Amino acid sequence: MPNPTVHVIATGGSIAGVGPDRMDYIRYPEIGDHLTIEQNLARVPEISDNFNVIAEDMVSVGSTAIGPANWIALAERIHAIDRDEPDTAGIVITHGTATLEETAYFLHLTVKAGKPVVITGAMRPPTSISTDADLNLLNACQIAATPESAGMGVLTVLNNEIHCAREVYKANTLRVETFMPNELGFLGYADSDHRVVFYRRPYRKHTTDTPFRVDGMTDLPRVDIVHAYAGADGMLIDAARAHADRTGQRIGLVVAGFGAGTFPPTFIAAAESAVAGGMPVVLASRSSAGRVVMTPRKDEQGFIVSDNLMPQKARILLMLGLTVTDDRQAIQQMFYEY
Repeated sequence: MPNPTVHVIATGGSIAGVGPDRMDYIRYPEIGDHLTIEQNLARVPEISDNFNVIAEDMVSVGSTAIGPANWIALAERIHAIDRDEPDTAGIVITHGTATLEETAYFLHLTVKAGKPVVITGAMRPPTSISTDADLNLLNACQIAATPESAGMGVLTVLNNEIHCAREVYKANTLRVETFMPNELGFLGYADSDHRVVFYRRPYRKHTTDTPFRVDGMTDLPRVDIVHAYAGADGMLIDAARAHADRTGQRIGLVVAGFGAGTFPPTFIAAAESAVAGGMPVVLASRSSAGRVVMTPRKDEQGFIVSDNLMPQKARILLMLGLTVTDDRQAIQQMFYEY
């Protein structure tokens, strides 16, 4: 039986980083050199032994440099692979971990391909002692080639753990176990016996069940995030409004508050004024778990609530929601469904 075909798209990041020596774990991002995906793959001959790999370098940057234009290009490339390579079992994207969760959630909402899409990265560059780059890349190929991965939406894997793109977030600055799944748990393992094992499925709608189509776009509506803190006032919210007025851009805002969505009085007053001026504003939380729920007061003020999406994920959903509608209730329903 022939080996399954996996198409790997590389974007740079720590998984391709080149440090000055084997003891370096922190300087390599400042140096900025990267291996090509072919060089990454050559480090792990077990991948070519078990998979027919098609590989390409889309960009070669740290993930701090990746944003909406790259997201759209990735979605379009995935659609082209799905259309033009019917024998490809799945698609792997290598990516820096800094913004991996954001790229993953964007693709989770926009990809209309039936093939599995798996994103991986590394916390230690391939030039370092005890790098996690090699095993993460192998695991990603295993997951992408596994038929059970289809229909799960976009998946991420680091440290053997498979996560749903909606829920995963980076929780540690340096450790290899950095990716966490909110409070809901990860989906399964790419385990030590070389099996891919799933224990649960994502429930919220994704990929082919969303209305978001970005092929042909060049950018997305601007949405900024403003964090609340003790003593915060409305200055940054007012600045966002002023920018919208000055540029004529359609701008949305996510405000990250305390606990279940509370804010300093002058801060929330500025946010309410922004809503009255026509700006969509989503209330999210600085907490890493739990929901921000609608109340009669918040509804009267015209806010949208984030449900349990973290601010960086709420921003992406609002950006995409604004490509479909300006209706607040319709966008609120998206936060309940996706």
